[in-house]
Amino acid sequence: MSRVLVGVKRVIDYAVKIRVKPDKTGVVTDGVKHSMNPFDEIAVEEAVRMKEKKLASEVIAVSCGPAQAQETLRTALAMGADRAIHVEVAGAEYETMQPLHVAKILAKLSQDEKADIVIVGKQAIDDDSNQTAQMIAALLDWPQGTFASKVEKSDAGLTITREIDGGLEVIKTKLPAVISADLRLNEPRYATLPNIMKAKKKPMKKVSAKDLGVDLSPRIKVVSVVDPPVRQAGSVVPDVDTLVAKLKEGGHV
Repeated sequence: MSRVLVGVKRVIDYAVKIRVKPDKTGVVTDGVKHSMNPFDEIAVEEAVRMKEKKLASEVIAVSCGPAQAQETLRTALAMGADRAIHVEVAGAEYETMQPLHVAKILAKLSQDEKADIVIVGKQAIDDDSNQTAQMIAALLDWPQGTFASKVEKSDAGLTITREIDGGLEVIKTKLPAVISADLRLNEPRYATLPNIMKAKKKPMKKVSAKDLGVDLSPRIKVVSVVDPPVRQAGSVVPDVDTLVAKLKEGGHV
């Protein structure tokens, strides 16, 4: 049976109104509610379902970040993951951490843990990069099934239904493989109170990026983060001629 490695990220909760820092270097995170990235919840759910169907022997959750990332890992454990690995990254290094760094960390851990499947959310809702799964597959030279809306076991490996522009694409991959979870892959379960209590006793290992031989020097520099422009109020015009005149004034026609 397969061993599944799942990447989970701690992000600002989807219901929180984002505020840009006054110096425009990023967004305000202090004192703001955080939770597991929604697409990563779907990834955890899929991994746990694989174990329930006897397709996987073990589910390992991994998160990179400060000490608070352990809360996200405990959520994954409460959902059904067997154990967790916290890759401790804090301070300035965490603020400049990029998808390539995460991909290198997950690729190294998948080798160390002898994982057969790596599942991550298709993207994080904070940076919307949609790069980590593809980079992991490239680093490991494994096949990838991105934007997965259905994953089934086949004789040689996996049959994955992908969401693409204008429809669905079905591909077959051998194992080991990398999967990125799309919105319609499943409906994540809620962690029950008994499982939350059990999660506190499940093993969680702490390592650093240095332990894994990963250099966290940033490859990209964020120049500025700004709020989107405020949408101007609309107006009602009496007739088509006035509408055309206003469009001409605004340089739209």
